[in-house]
Amino acid sequence: MNAELHAQQQAFAAAIRQQSVLPVQALFKATPSGAAARFDIYANAYRIRLGEALKQNYPVLARVLGDDGFAELAGAYLSEHPSKKPSIRWFGATLHDFVAQHPDVLPHPALQDLIQMEWALSIAFDSADVALLPAGALLAVPADVWPVLRFTPQPALQLFAVGWNIEILWSALSADQDAETEAPVALDHHLLVWRVEHATRWRSVQQTEAALLQAAVAGADFARLCVLAQETSGDLAAQHVAGYLRLWLDAGLFCGFSQALRNEPDNLGIA
Repeated sequence: MNAELHAQQQAFAAAIRQQSVLPVQALFKATPSGAAARFDIYANAYRIRLGEALKQNYPVLARVLGDDGFAELAGAYLSEHPSKKPSIRWFGATLHDFVAQHPDVLPHPALQDLIQMEWALSIAFDSADVALLPAGALLAVPADVWPVLRFTPQPALQLFAVGWNIEILWSALSADQDAETEAPVALDHHLLVWRVEHATRWRSVQQTEAALLQAAVAGADFARLCVLAQETSGDLAAQHVAGYLRLWLDAGLFCGFSQALRNEPDNLGIA
């Protein structure tokens, strides 16, 4: 590509992102009637299209904020985080970080959790397809091998902490965009998101299960999970871990298993 042309294209793109024609005035000629070049058409179209892309990635948030409120949020976010990927499908990937740094842009702190939930569901839908591990696959595993079994999470699996019961809000407005909703209630728990075939799924997870699932995802073997479970389950730790494992496999959270080496260091960072 001609170096001069490339420089002009880069300058034009930067001017659109900044909504200022000043850096590229020399690139424009007046219209035949003598009117100024309509640079603002390109700048406005750029921001409007990205605002629409953001709304597609966060539809429930858009319903909560309304058209004007969401447009204000989208404009503030775009000013600090212009799209940098070839596909606008990924525009909004850092919205959660943005609102965490600028909490005043949201009318309620619970909406930070809603943003995290909506993006997780979006990412889960686009995750790689894999064959899920059925519970029956473990029936043939010898008993002496069970302590060193570790499980491979499916690519869509995401588990994260939230501080509000935003699932109620998400469910209501996903089913009916005009639904009457109440402000979320503060509630510390975890949210699990994954995908089975073409359907994204989620459910709330309490602390005991969340700690074990986090450890399993990090690579803890069955014996290590039982040690962790002893804090709350005592002598029933192995039974409780087996019960959780069956629940996870029935839900389709894992796609494989392997045997951990006994001389591997415990570097999972789990207390």
